[in-house]
Amino acid sequence: MAREIHILWTDDEIDLLQPYILFLREKGYRISTAANGNDALRMVEQNDFDLIFLDENMPGLSGLQTLEQIKNISPGVPVIMITKSEEEDIMDEAIGSKIADYLIKPVNPNQILLVIKKNIDTRRLVTRKTTSAYQTQFSQIGTQISLASDFNDWTELYRKLVFWERELENSDNEGMEGILKQQKTEANLSFSKYIRNNYINWFGLNEKEHPLLSPALFQQKLFPHLNHHKVFLLLIDNLRFDQWKVLEEEISSLYRVEEETLYCSILPTATQYARNALFAGLMPGEIATRYPAYWVDEDDEGTKNQFEEELLREQMQRLGIKKSLFYEKVSNQRAGKKLVDEFKNLLNYDLIVLVYNFVDMLSHARTEMNIIRKLTYDEPSYRSLTRSWFMHSYFKDLLKLLAEQDVKVIITTDHGATRVSNPVKVIGDRKTSTNLRYKQGKNLNYNPKDVFEITRPEWIHLPKLNVSSSYIFAYPEDYLVYPNNYNQFVNYYRNTFQHGGISLEEMLIPCISLVPNV
Repeated sequence: MAREIHILWTDDEIDLLQPYILFLREKGYRISTAANGNDALRMVEQNDFDLIFLDENMPGLSGLQTLEQIKNISPGVPVIMITKSEEEDIMDEAIGSKIADYLIKPVNPNQILLVIKKNIDTRRLVTRKTTSAYQTQFSQIGTQISLASDFNDWTELYRKLVFWERELENSDNEGMEGILKQQKTEANLSFSKYIRNNYINWFGLNEKEHPLLSPALFQQKLFPHLNHHKVFLLLIDNLRFDQWKVLEEEISSLYRVEEETLYCSILPTATQYARNALFAGLMPGEIATRYPAYWVDEDDEGTKNQFEEELLREQMQRLGIKKSLFYEKVSNQRAGKKLVDEFKNLLNYDLIVLVYNFVDMLSHARTEMNIIRKLTYDEPSYRSLTRSWFMHSYFKDLLKLLAEQDVKVIITTDHGATRVSNPVKVIGDRKTSTNLRYKQGKNLNYNPKDVFEITRPEWIHLPKLNVSSSYIFAYPEDYLVYPNNYNQFVNYYRNTFQHGGISLEEMLIPCISLVPNV
């Protein structure tokens, strides 16, 4: 049953307003009244009102004076100012004091009802409409999950799931959100089966018969634009599709989306593998063979993706692309500000590649810092923090500058992340990789039903440290934990965002081509 909306109506002629009050009570609203500002303030201190009607012209405390004190007591409650005056300065002062709306006397019941619905009922009405719309789609989505047979089916389904996830996020219907979550879990399990049954086969097919994978992304979605434009590639590490949709809303006044592609990250969905594959235009095993100086093995010291610029130059040379290149990794605000300050210098290059690590750092910080855990306790809050970063970042400032130039802007990522909740035991020696969503090593001990196992890494073009090396990949919501200190690690990593394994969120990731709104 919906909670009763509680409204306070303050007017020194409140007795004359009884017909309006009766009208609203018949509509199901709970109405309290006050005849002056002081009474209204006492009632605001003692009650949680959903909305306040406030007469501007009252003896004693005026409406504006009462409004100021109401905002000190309960700043979030919407206040509707009612006045006999149409003087502009009074309205400017009222609006400056953050009223939600105003009405000019005489008012009629329908005006009152409309302003209530506008300020209070809108969310409830949106919830009802959204819930109804999702209910009509529920069976269709279920059918799509059961019938999805190729990569295009999965990208279409994932787009739909993300759309409804964000629609229901803005509603108050927790029941429907729970149903969608179950449906998304079902989709992820079916997607895992699809990957298990098809992933190895993709590497025996020609390019047209498998999805767009990490090594081919630059060749298909980036380099062709160099024939006509300077190109700015903005790579945001660890960016999920739902996070991109948040950013899309914020840049809609600057850009329109020319093309939105969901491509497939290779396994492991981790920076060392997926991002190096992007820059090299090769699978990791091929990088290790062709350019051993640029490949850092799991058990070697040093950053695993420190040769991105070199790998990109090698790829451009192989493809005969003779364009000038600027590459920069942006890992803090200082580096972002420097790029904005020196923006004009960037325009001297044909291809400008900027790698932003904030979202990846957010994911790791959420694991390691309690305050970030509390701020990003679920997917909606994870998206919200991404929005907050963008709104206060130099990345946003750079996009504003680029919107004024005749350049092509492409936003992409190397892999996504998924929230894990189910621990899976794995035993390995001390050289086994430490990632929670995949393991590489020899003599790995695990239940084959719990993971996607690759006993011969060459099948999927991955390097191996020794003859008996193998890889295992976690399924959605799983994370791989050693038996030593099992309970400690299980509790520490549960409900954290991780990457490296198989899930819609990690593997189906965006590549966006933008056009300025001119």
